[in-house]
This record gives sequence, structure tokens and C-alpha cells, in this order.
Amino acid sequence: MEPLLLESKALLRKELREAVARAQEAGRLPRLFVEEIEIETPKDRAHGDLATNLALVLAKAAKMPPRKVAEIIVAELTPTEPILRVETAGPGFINFFFPPSWREEAIRRAIAQGADYGRTAVLAGQRIQVEFVSANPVGPLNVVNARAGALGDSLARILAFAGAVVEREYYINDHGVQVSLLGRSVEARCRELRGETVVFPPEGYQGAYVYDLAREFLAEAPADFWTRPEEERVEICREFALARILARQRADLESYGIRYDRWFSERDLHRSGEVQRVFQSLAAAGHVYEEDGAKWLRTTSFGDDKNRVLLTADGRPTYLLADIAYHLDKLARGYDRIIDIWGPDHHGHVIRMKAALAAAGADPGRLEVLIAQQVNLLREGRPVKMSKRAGEFVTLRELVDEVGNDAARFYFLLRSAESHLDFDLSLAVACSNENPVYYVQYAHARVASIMRQAAAEGMTEDATLLRFPAGKLGLPEEMDLADRVAAFPEVAAMAALWREPHRLTGYLMDLAGAFHAYYNQHRVLTEDRTLAHARLALVRAVQITIANGLNLLGVSAPERM
Repeated sequence: MEPLLLESKALLRKELREAVARAQEAGRLPRLFVEEIEIETPKDRAHGDLATNLALVLAKAAKMPPRKVAEIIVAELTPTEPILRVETAGPGFINFFFPPSWREEAIRRAIAQGADYGRTAVLAGQRIQVEFVSANPVGPLNVVNARAGALGDSLARILAFAGAVVEREYYINDHGVQVSLLGRSVEARCRELRGETVVFPPEGYQGAYVYDLAREFLAEAPADFWTRPEEERVEICREFALARILARQRADLESYGIRYDRWFSERDLHRSGEVQRVFQSLAAAGHVYEEDGAKWLRTTSFGDDKNRVLLTADGRPTYLLADIAYHLDKLARGYDRIIDIWGPDHHGHVIRMKAALAAAGADPGRLEVLIAQQVNLLREGRPVKMSKRAGEFVTLRELVDEVGNDAARFYFLLRSAESHLDFDLSLAVACSNENPVYYVQYAHARVASIMRQAAAEGMTEDATLLRFPAGKLGLPEEMDLADRVAAFPEVAAMAALWREPHRLTGYLMDLAGAFHAYYNQHRVLTEDRTLAHARLALVRAVQITIANGLNLLGVSAPERM
């Protein structure tokens, strides 16, 4: 079943097109091309439940005043249920009004559909891969990774809720200079712990976690480890450290509520020969040239601002070449869209990757990239000190240990991905209305408390609530709550289509605010049992909507607080 608000908008668009066609046939409007018809929910209830600016859009081409166009269209409209009446307003808006039964139907649909309320088919038939976090396995995950994790997992949930088949993937950057440097860093710390004087690698990893890895390794090191050549020791330390760090990253992400369908190794990509095959294919297509001993890709031919190195002068493949091979592998798996979530330092990589895919003969339009911007951690408005264990960053584990999964995920989704975010740790754990996640969760818990109180009267079963009496919910606050419940499926659908989970956090905060205001003004369990029945149905619909919205964010919906 189509969600009620989307269904009503679709019906109105159809009737508006038919009205314009009839006016054209009668010669009251000239022949015009009607593009997409915008129908919005007015902020002021006096302006109707839905409104369109269609007349203003058509007026210039029709060479008529917008209000006159609106009057002609309205005269040709024969609105069907659920529209109660139609009005022209202002310079040429057309406003539509619903009867009370429309809102009652919205409440019933929410209760009847339960955990499926808000689910749509706007992305049905699409297979989408979301690749996110994908941090270098050379240290603990940090707060930017935590933001990317919340964004990627929530987006995957929202896309699936909109009908897509979604797969989550983590790309393990376990090849190249950075992992070699990790091995050298751990091996050097091992020698220090044995009492040697060591010149630490200039670009080595300085965090105290490297000492921790060295201690762990020494406790398990092979008996003949120190008799082996230095390069072999470095390799052994590298493999040990990679395995330990990756296991901890996986554990941290799982405790954060994130599980992947696939962990893809960059090293395997190199070992398979796919990286070299991609280079040869690009060269054979005439897109590669040599300069200063290096092999370059002519990405400027495909929209990049400069050409890019694929092979260094000593023949080593660059990160870009491996990344091209990886993305071609993803596209070859048949996804309709691949969505990457990258950190703020990768912003300039987007255009070169799209250009490289075009050079390889792939459709760059199938790649979408979201940038998870920087996070500023605060405590009572002041920047927090850096982690003692990680060196120069606060880890995901430290953050979650302090504020919990729910607060972390909700806060990271308060703003669009490309907006910088100030995250106040003190506010995130406060039990107050100023804490947005507490504010929303408390609304859910308040309804749960009401339902427990009503249980003794046998009025809390959803099957009973569905039979609530008509015509009892006439207060403006009740109509507002019902309207907000009705809007949820469209909000979730737009969050999926625009890849914007923050639409849901904003929506939930508004819904929670409307509910708290209603709760503070009106008793739900009144002595009038028919009124109490209707109000219970309304707040149950609110509770279901909040629970479903929080679930899409990966945030719990507590029954008690």
C-alpha cells in the first residue's frame, strides 16, 4: 500500500494535470508543457494541508496573472476523496484541505503496519553498495571514522527501508607504504622494550598503542625471532599488527552496531593481478603516457584538473591505480549504484576517481561519494584533550565508552555529512531537553508509560486501538501530531533518495517536540473512555513512528528512562 501522504500527493498531481488538460481543451489555457508538479505541506495550517505553486509556474508561459491561472485550474478540478475543499490564495497558490477522516486513516495505518510503517518502494529494484569507514589498519578508529560509521550504516538502513537491496562493504587498505611503516614502527618499539637504543622511523606511528602492540607481540614472538634478518622481523611485526588492529576495528564497529556483508582486501586485489590488468587496459586504450620515468593517466581528458600518476618511476602502483581497480571490481559485481563515504582529506579524490572510471570505460554516474567532514569534540563548550593511548586523536572506543552508542550515532547524524560538526560530550550524556537524543527517546518512553497505565483497562492492544472512535481528535495539537505521523514515510523516502539521514533526526526532534507539548497540555487517559481510546491510538502511532525513525538511525527506542 502506498503511504497515505505520498498517495494523496500522487492523486493530486494526477487531478491537477487533468484539470489543466481540460482547461486547454476548452481554450481557457494555452497549450503548455506541465513539468513536475510541486506539492508541499504549508507551514501555516490556515493555508491548507497541501498546496501547489503550479499556477505561478505556468503564469509566465500562459501570459496571464498567476491568480487567474489558479482560478481556471480550480474551476476545472473535480477533487475526489480525501480532498474536502480547494481554495486559491495569495498571488496564485492552490490550497487543499483534508477531512478529519484523513488524519484518522494516517493513525490507523501507522498502528496496523507497526515496524513496517514508513517503508516505501521508491528504490525498489535497485541494488546499492555502501562502502564506509575503510580506515587504514594502522591504528584505532577515530571520531571521523565514527561519524562515517554512523552515516554509512544509517544510510544503508534507510535505503533498504525504501526498497533497495543494500550491501555494506569495508575496504581494507592492507597494502603499500603505510602498512610497511606500521611493521617498522612495531619492530622498533620491540627493540626499545628490549633495552636497545633505537632511531625511530621518522614517519613512524607514534601512538602509545604501538607500544601496546609491541608488548603483545613480544609475549608471543617466535623463539628465533631475534636471529632473523631485520626485514623479515619487520614483515612478521607487520602481519601481527595488521591482524590485531583489524580485529579490534571489527570488534569496535560491531559494538557500535555495524556489521558488514563483505571485508575486501586491497592486498588480494594486488595478488590477483587485477591492478596490473587495469593498468594494461588503460594503456591499451591510449590513456597512459610516460613522463620522468613515471606512467601517467590522462584524466584531464575526462574532466580532471590535472593528470595523475599510475606507476611511479620505480614501477610501484600508486594508491589511485589500486583504487581504480577496486571500483571497477565493485561495478563489475552489478550494483546499480556504489556509494562511498570518505573522510575530509579525500575531497579532491572524487573528481579524479570519476575521471579514471570514465577513462576505463565505466559509467562514473554509478559512483556517488559522500564526504564525512571533521568533528570537533567539546566538553562544556571547550575542546577536549587528545587521547593518551592513541597519540593524536580520540578513538571511537573512547567516545562510545563515554557517551554510548545512541548519543554518538544520533549526534553524528544531526547535520549533513559535509557540514562540520561540534560534538559536546557533556550535553550528549545530559538527561535534559537540551540533549536531542534524550529528548526524542524520552518521547518514546513517555508513550510506553502511558500504555502501561492503560493496560489495566484492556485498551493497549493494537487491534483494539485500530477501532478507535471517529471524530474525537479535533484539537489543533492532535491534528498536528497526526499530520507529522502521516509525513514520516515521505521523510524517510526523501532521506533515501537524497542520501541524507539528517532529515530523519530533524524530523524526529520536531515530532518529539510536538508530542511533549501535547502531553504537557492534555491528559491522554481521560475519564471519557471514547476520547481516551482515540488519544491512545494517536500517541501509539507517534510511538511507532519514533521507534521506526530511531531504528533507521541505529538508535534504540527505550521503554523506560
